Amino acid sequence: MSRSAESDYDSVERVLDAFRAGEPVLIHDFDDREGEVDIVYPAGSVAPRDVARMRNDAGGLVCVALPDDVAEALSLPFIDEVLTHPAASSHDLAYDSRSSFSFTVNHRESFTGITDRDRAMTISRLAPVAEATRQGDYDVVDFGNEFRAPGHVHLLRGAPNLLDDRQGHTELGLALADEADIPPAVVVCEMLDDESGAALPKTAARDYASRHDFAFVDGDRLLEALR
Repeated sequence: MSRSAESDYDSVERVLDAFRAGEPVLIHDFDDREGEVDIVYPAGSVAPRDVARMRNDAGGLVCVALPDDVAEALSLPFIDEVLTHPAASSHDLAYDSRSSFSFTVNHRESFTGITDRDRAMTISRLAPVAEATRQGDYDVVDFGNEFRAPGHVHLLRGAPNLLDDRQGHTELGLALADEADIPPAVVVCEMLDDESGAALPKTAARDYASRHDFAFVDGDRLLEALR
């Protein structure tokens, strides 16, 4: 482990190495934002056992973040921009100015879409789709032929200029993927505390990372290195 006694966080280099190896990392955003730790995976490496870990050990919402240019090419909007129901108006978020949510999808080869196998299929397939879309080799028709909506995997759309525009787990994860030179699709899932039902405290998240030999990093450190 490369944690220092002073910070209890891993180096950005170790986080990047883990991401390149297809391993999950734990990212705490900021105490004055959500104040949450998410477990973050490169989407292309997610297998059924990883979905099981997220629902059993993390407990938050399993989402796949895609960059703005990819979402634009695939006509995946911010969902609040296309909903006309009154519940979609006046987003009053205590932690940010807007939500990153887009559509929910299932891969068309999935069955119900909710099982570990089905969600892993949907998630892992989104990575090569994002890479091909960025290269101009995949489009909205291809996407519609491969995925259906609504589904059981939540899509998030990153801010256009990533960390210069917004500093959420969506942007932190996508910036990490760019720096690691892997396909631009990442899974984020909030880590919750079974006893309190609130966000898992940083100390508990650090202990979890240590037990499983996962890299653990703070958003401030990523922001400084990746912005």
